[in-house]
Amino acid sequence: MNHNKVALKNFTEEELKEFMKTIGEKPFRGSQIFSWIYKGAKSFDDMNNIPKNLRNKLEEVSYIGNIEVELKLESKVDGTKKYLFLLNDKNIIETVMMDYDSRVTVCVSNQVGCRMGCKFCASTIDGLLRNLEPWEILDQIMKIQEDTGKRVSNIVLMGSGEPLDNFENTKKFFEIVNDKNGLNIGYRHITLSTCGIVPKIYEFADLELPINLALSLHSPYDEARKEIMPVANAYTIEEILDACRYYIKKTNRRVTFEYSLIKDVNDSEKEANALSKLLKGMLCHVNLIPINKVEEREFEKPDKSFIYKFRDNLEKNKIPATVRISMGSDISGACGQLRRKYK
Repeated sequence: MNHNKVALKNFTEEELKEFMKTIGEKPFRGSQIFSWIYKGAKSFDDMNNIPKNLRNKLEEVSYIGNIEVELKLESKVDGTKKYLFLLNDKNIIETVMMDYDSRVTVCVSNQVGCRMGCKFCASTIDGLLRNLEPWEILDQIMKIQEDTGKRVSNIVLMGSGEPLDNFENTKKFFEIVNDKNGLNIGYRHITLSTCGIVPKIYEFADLELPINLALSLHSPYDEARKEIMPVANAYTIEEILDACRYYIKKTNRRVTFEYSLIKDVNDSEKEANALSKLLKGMLCHVNLIPINKVEEREFEKPDKSFIYKFRDNLEKNKIPATVRISMGSDISGACGQLRRKYK
C-alpha cells in the first residue's frame, strides 16, 4: 500500500467533493464516487459512470480502502458472528456482530492490540501494535453488512483498543459513519467504551455529540482498581466520575458503568454498597459483566447467585443495573481471545 495515496473511505461526502477539486475535477464526481463506495464498489473499475481517465487518475492518487474477511465463526448458541479481518499490512483484528430481534449491533475494534493492560482482557497481552484509521473502523461494519445482507443499526466501540487513545481517528470515524448518504448511523445508536482517560473524556464531551459513554469501572476502590487496571494509576475514581458528570451535563446522555464481576476480587456486598454510594444521584446505569475466562489470566467468574445478589444490592440502593448476557461464548466471543488463538 503506497502511503502517499489517500483512502477515500476516510472522507465524508463533502470532503470527497473537495478532494475532487484538488485533483482538478468537478465536485459532483465526489458524490458519484461516494455513492459507489457505499454501494460496495471494491475497485474503481466497478464505477461505470466515472470516465476512464478519472478512474486512472484516482488509481494513482488514492485507494478505496478495503479490509478482508480472514475467518468467520458463528455461535451455535445465539447466532452471534465473530469475524477476523485481515488489514492491508497483514495485521489481524476482530469484530463481533450480535443479532437481536430488533437491532443488529456490531462491536468494532479501533486499535490493533491495546496498551491499557487491563488484567481481564486478552486484547492487551501483546501491547499496542498500531492505531486503526477511520476507514478501517468503518469497513468492519461495511464488510459485515455485505456478508450478512443486514443493515447494522447500532455500533459499540468495545472491541480491541481504547478509543480515547486513538481519539482523532475515532472522532473522524463518528463523522463518516453518521454521513447521511453513507451508513447514516445516528449518534444515539453509538456507544464508546473507555477505561477512563480523563482529559479525553472532557474533550469528547465538548464535541457535544449524543453518543453513549460506557466507562469500565470494575471496582469502587482506587487501590483495587489499580490491581486490575493500570490506567487507574493515572486517574482516580473521583476524577473519572467528575469527568462523567461533565459528559452528562454536556450531552444529556446517561452514562453506563461497566463492572466485570471477578470471583473473590470485586463481587462482595461491601463492593456493591460502596459502588452505590459513589454513583448515588447520577444519571447512570450499571452493566454487570460476568467475566470471561482468559487462558493467560487467573481470574474466574463468580457463581450466578453472587452475580444476581450484586445486582439486587445496587437496585435496592436505587442504582439501575442489568446483568449482561454473554453472547457468542462458544466462539471466543470475549475481547481479543480469537485473534490470539489464531495468531
